[in-house]
Amino acid sequence: MNIKEITQGIYYAGVNDRVTQLFEGLWPLPFGVSYNSYIVRGADKVALIDTVRIDEVREFLANVDGAASDRKVDYLVVNHMEPDHSGSIPEVVRAFPGIKIIGNAQTVGMIKGFYHLDDDDLYIVVKDGDTIDLGGISLQFFLTPMVHWPETMMTYVAERKTLFSGDAFGCFGALNGGVVDSEMDTDRYFPEMYRYYSNIVGKYGRFVQKALEKLGALPMEYICSTHGPVWHERINEVVDLTAHLSAYKSEPGVTIVYGSMYGNTAEVAEEIARELCARGVRNIRVHNASVASMSEMISDAYRYEGLIVGSATYSMRMFPPVEQFMNAMETREVKGKVFAAFGSFTWAQGAVLKAIEGYSERMKMPIVASLAMKQSIDEQTRQAARELADKVADSLTLK
Repeated sequence: MNIKEITQGIYYAGVNDRVTQLFEGLWPLPFGVSYNSYIVRGADKVALIDTVRIDEVREFLANVDGAASDRKVDYLVVNHMEPDHSGSIPEVVRAFPGIKIIGNAQTVGMIKGFYHLDDDDLYIVVKDGDTIDLGGISLQFFLTPMVHWPETMMTYVAERKTLFSGDAFGCFGALNGGVVDSEMDTDRYFPEMYRYYSNIVGKYGRFVQKALEKLGALPMEYICSTHGPVWHERINEVVDLTAHLSAYKSEPGVTIVYGSMYGNTAEVAEEIARELCARGVRNIRVHNASVASMSEMISDAYRYEGLIVGSATYSMRMFPPVEQFMNAMETREVKGKVFAAFGSFTWAQGAVLKAIEGYSERMKMPIVASLAMKQSIDEQTRQAARELADKVADSLTLK
């Protein structure tokens, strides 16, 4: 049982998942993940903020009972409807007769669609800025659509300067004993925040920016996300990082993603990496798309200023793992990169570079340099690879 009083009247009641291997069936969880839920106890009413994935419901309900301290749970606030947070809603309704579900109009429609809880008397529908008093402590609701589903909202407790932020400010990684950042080493969670944001939220940067603007004036001492630590001491870092990522800003460095069937394209990638290093680039991430995690490739490409993509020609197309990566970049509307490309072919000259140029045009991300290699590397190709690296290094603005 993991119950923690975060601040007066607010308790952690979430659970850890160290079993699931792929988040959303896609993204690796080498350190697990937490599903965070919270209890807010007022003098008159008790509110539960979000639930957890259905697999963990038994431990979760025990935590809720403990955090509620034998009091009736009057309200369930649903900030986000993705099933890792909403999956236990039917069990909560069964466990706490008379409970009212608080959500916006889109939330209610989704609950009915997912869980077939059709009784309108079960719901309290709130609008942006609405407040519910629990007795000495109140809940205020802010609609933050497309962070990262259309129904998402956040809940603020002004009396405790605490924000329940849904998936915003979250990260992968289970909680190892502690809950609040001040009681643990949280450095390990920051790379997982990059990966979480780029993998899950990345497409919706402009909506994250709107949410940050809406909530920016609120005093905050605690940010209670649905994944990862409760942020207290490092709030400013977490908010700044989210603002940075949502504005599609980069850090110094270059990501190279390549696909190679027999090692020839790989040799070009290695030559480019060596020349970038010789030019003083220190953060270089090289990924073989055939074996690298898509999650890590997306995260690094999102994070660093330079992006170089190389592909062998495969049946007159890009090599499939590289094509999948480029589709992921286009889906996330990645922008503002120093972008270069290289391709190899045996007889179908130009097929790969033409495909990459198509992505470049659709993503509005010009190619600063490119090269095509026929069959295998020679000294002329090595020189072209070094020149491509030089053009990328010259184009980088972050040092």
